[in-house]
Amino acid sequence: MGANAATNAATNAGANAARTAKNGSRANVAVVVFTRDLRVRDNPALSAAVASADAVLTVFVLDDDVLATRHASANRQAYLADALTDLGASLAARGGGLVVRRGRFVDEVMAAATEVGASAVHLSDDVSAFAQRRLVALERSATTQRIAVHAHPGVTVVPAGAIRPSGGAEFKVFTPYHRRWLEARWRSVLASPRTVPLPAGIEIPTRLAIEPLRVSASAPRLPTGGETAALARLKLWAASSLDGYATGHDDLAADATSHVSAALHFGCLSPLEVAMRLRARPGGAPFLRQLCWRDFFHQILAARPDVAHRDFRPRAMRWRDDPAGVQAWREGRTGFPLVDAGMRQLLAEGFMHNRARMVVASFLTKDLAIDWRVGAAHFLEHLVDGDIALNQLNWQWVAGTGSDTNPHRTFNPTVQSRRFDLTGAYIRRYVAELATVPAPEIHDPSPATRLRYGYSSPLVDHALAIAEYRSRLEP
Repeated sequence: MGANAATNAATNAGANAARTAKNGSRANVAVVVFTRDLRVRDNPALSAAVASADAVLTVFVLDDDVLATRHASANRQAYLADALTDLGASLAARGGGLVVRRGRFVDEVMAAATEVGASAVHLSDDVSAFAQRRLVALERSATTQRIAVHAHPGVTVVPAGAIRPSGGAEFKVFTPYHRRWLEARWRSVLASPRTVPLPAGIEIPTRLAIEPLRVSASAPRLPTGGETAALARLKLWAASSLDGYATGHDDLAADATSHVSAALHFGCLSPLEVAMRLRARPGGAPFLRQLCWRDFFHQILAARPDVAHRDFRPRAMRWRDDPAGVQAWREGRTGFPLVDAGMRQLLAEGFMHNRARMVVASFLTKDLAIDWRVGAAHFLEHLVDGDIALNQLNWQWVAGTGSDTNPHRTFNPTVQSRRFDLTGAYIRRYVAELATVPAPEIHDPSPATRLRYGYSSPLVDHALAIAEYRSRLEP
């Protein structure tokens, strides 16, 4: 029996019982559909369903429309498998259980709701054009069955659109948004439900139907996914590194960033709970600023879904076509040690330090003059934390076509390396050829050293490349 067949048999077997409460009246059953909120703590959709219904069926849909796209990277699928396993265990500990179905999202949600006689479906709201189309389609289908659909906050600290400038749909500049964001009234953090009562007669399969996710991840060293691991990581990092975050987050070798970006993307951590827990602690303010950037980009994408593929601020730019250069960049063979270290970290871990992300993005879009969309696609293929809003708009920020109006900003890889990887420890960690090269030469090895250790010559002369890039900018 297939995974969906087993799930359907279990739900159908208990459907009639689920419709009848202990006193003989019709039970009030709700369905919670998890999307990017894979947690039990501070989950408004889950809390609302538990508070309003006699019984709750919790569901995750392996959406064929997502799995068929490049957004379903092998690294993110591996993390998702961990996260769903952890979520299923958390729900089981509360008397519930997670049902995983495979198919078209709306079809599978409506089938689950119909099978248990649900009167309502609860899920978290999201900002991408895809998520919004999917929600509209679900609402349309549910209306025909007289099932209410409730979309709840939970993906961001402040819901997209809750803060608006006068005369505009979204803030286009970060600083005024950040000011209003800090002044906004945030919702209260919700405790995890003590119990998540299953509909009567429903049996949850002992194994989650997540076989489609068990593909070979491209990165050999991936983080463990799920709420449990994310909470442990956050607590450990906050105790050891939060107070020094203002300066330490740019130290490439120290690797003192929180490493919770993937957990925030999948909703294994509530961004609101993280913000509330850390805001008053030493180092909390600069960390909250990063969470605000996350909300800022989400509110842009909500108002302008086209920026997933188009420039937020269109700028005349003649991009180059250089397949060999792009491939060398992807593989970490540019001959610029910091760029190569960042790109190899991405391939090995499905993650890259934020400072390195800016440097490698600047190198592709400024030194090589390659369209930012090429780099953004490569990042989405490998990043565990790959997020449409953050990925696309951060790339545009570096490329000079996003929320920032400075297309002339560039990052000199050698200068950045000397400043943020003083001893060369970050480079040695990921560029094996240079493991024994001392600083300061490791930042820009001589031709003789490159030849001796088998390290690539620079693809371009940085100064000349930037001069040529600026000549391509049309006034």
